[in-house]
Amino acid sequence: MSVADVLSGFQDFYGLEQQPFSLAPNTDFYVETQSHQECFNVLMYALASGEGFIKVTGEVGTGKTLLSRRLLNELDDEHFSSAYIPNPSLTPNALWRAIAHELSIDVNDIDDHQVQEKIQKKLLLLASNHKKVVLIIDEAQCIPEDTLEALRLISNLETERQTLLQIVLFGQPELDVLLATQRFRQLRQRITYSAVLEPLAPANLPHYIQQRMMIAGYRGMPVFEDKAVKLMTQATSGIPRLINVIAQKSLLCAFGKGSEQVAVEHVKEAISDTEGTRSFIRSSSSGIFSYWREGLLFLILVVLVAMYEFS
Repeated sequence: MSVADVLSGFQDFYGLEQQPFSLAPNTDFYVETQSHQECFNVLMYALASGEGFIKVTGEVGTGKTLLSRRLLNELDDEHFSSAYIPNPSLTPNALWRAIAHELSIDVNDIDDHQVQEKIQKKLLLLASNHKKVVLIIDEAQCIPEDTLEALRLISNLETERQTLLQIVLFGQPELDVLLATQRFRQLRQRITYSAVLEPLAPANLPHYIQQRMMIAGYRGMPVFEDKAVKLMTQATSGIPRLINVIAQKSLLCAFGKGSEQVAVEHVKEAISDTEGTRSFIRSSSSGIFSYWREGLLFLILVVLVAMYEFS
């Protein structure tokens, strides 16, 4: 049996057209939760108001990158021009050049001062065309201190009436620790709107799982039993990334045992093989898929490889 056959068999078993719990930040699988919607509303209001700095923080795996991609998709080309920096571990000069690249500015064979001049001219041109420029920086807690200070200076680009560049920072709580230092008190004062992305509330987890299943093509009653969902809530503390990992492994476990329903035993087996989940849950199992250990482990590896190859 080929990898494609295994993947096809798994999806056919549950009536799926694609994988429902991929870790890729695919906005097609965006499930609106209260916390995500509140953060998104803050972002859209702040951008409409023309504020310079906006900050969104959240723990690892709460969906910051997915929210940033949704924001990018919502910024229409008529009123906004956007720049996206997914990895800000850059020197100050490299940051300027990355921004220039995102704004489609040719900066080959020119010095750093000329790069800055070209960016300012482009921002003024866009402003004259009534376009707001939004710079979105993901993983902002990774910005080197000198580069963060350069970012503050970049935000000084403005006319008498408006800010030429609005900056949205997405980061882990470590970003707040960095900004709280004395060196960044000026930048901290420029952050006019902040939002915190919270984990999923237990009451929202069944909806989250069912919505992702339906987006993937499933049509039917909930696959995950209530007790299985409750266990997932306890083990993951509502972190969407962990929920996706546990849900995918649980489905694979149920599939391997020929079960159309994901039960507590399947979730326990998935938890036992997942780092970052509540340890007292993991200790309740002797290891990954203890009943059919070797066969199911092989099956999971095959399906995960197929998911990677066909994603």
